[in-house]
Amino acid sequence: MLPLLVATGVVVAVYILLVKTIFKSSKFKGNAAMAGKTVIVTGGNTGIGKATALELARRGARVIMACRNQVKAELAISDIKRETGSTDVVYMQLDLGSLQAVRSFTETFLKTEARLDLLINNAGLVADGRTADGFGIEFGVNHLGHFLLTCLLLDRLKEGTGGRVVTLGSMAYRWGNIDFDALITNKHLGTGRYSWQFFHAYCNSKLCNVLFNHELAKRLKGTNVTCYSVHPGVVKTELSRNCSLWQRFLIEPIARLLFLDTESGAQTTLHCALQEGIEPLSGRYFFCCAPQDVVAKGKDDAVAKKLWEVSERLSGLF
Repeated sequence: MLPLLVATGVVVAVYILLVKTIFKSSKFKGNAAMAGKTVIVTGGNTGIGKATALELARRGARVIMACRNQVKAELAISDIKRETGSTDVVYMQLDLGSLQAVRSFTETFLKTEARLDLLINNAGLVADGRTADGFGIEFGVNHLGHFLLTCLLLDRLKEGTGGRVVTLGSMAYRWGNIDFDALITNKHLGTGRYSWQFFHAYCNSKLCNVLFNHELAKRLKGTNVTCYSVHPGVVKTELSRNCSLWQRFLIEPIARLLFLDTESGAQTTLHCALQEGIEPLSGRYFFCCAPQDVVAKGKDDAVAKKLWEVSERLSGLF
């Protein structure tokens, strides 16, 4: 009987430790209103993006749902309108896996929308394959598409009074690295048909997100626009939809027990989007509604600058 009690105690202790650390959650408590402001949320049709869009709509924002799949986006918009009573949530087609599609989106947006107050680079995936331009899909969608989107919209953000860019990163950046020679030669930061291979590529893309935010903050100094990167926590979303069946079978029980729901996962994004007074923290990385220190690779000035310059060339900006 004693060994069973000891084992149970160990399991409970480990569970509590995980809930208080890796699977920790928080709640954004600010009451900032968004009436009259315009927001873009990429990938807002599901998961964290949908939960974020819903809360912004509830606060009165005009929410642009920038999504690839129109059917899913319109279903999400119907849900958001029904729950919030907002009539100002609209769909605009955006495929982050196509640089031309990103340019088409921004051209349409700039022609039809008079202002932009908040850009939330939320969309992301774990998968193998290539984008329409031949880039590894995780690098192309998670980083390069958002990089181009942000750069093309910066002038509109600067026209307002206190625009913000919030980019969803991940604690997975800690396991990432950037091989610039391989990136320039092969147009990807990892690929392969095995899940561990494209998970490593995902980590690399998340390091790109953190470094992009770091460099963007430097380039925004002296303007009225600030930027933040976010680890939303370990959230039960559709991010792993491209994993194999047996891997999902293994992950599902853990997800049900420990992973955060999407509303909880949206809280740090909302904090960075809405919290007053965090402008001096532009460029920082947030988790659980608070700034966190990043490891050295996430704030390497030289690597961040080089990534920016390589991304400019790869995206056709220069």
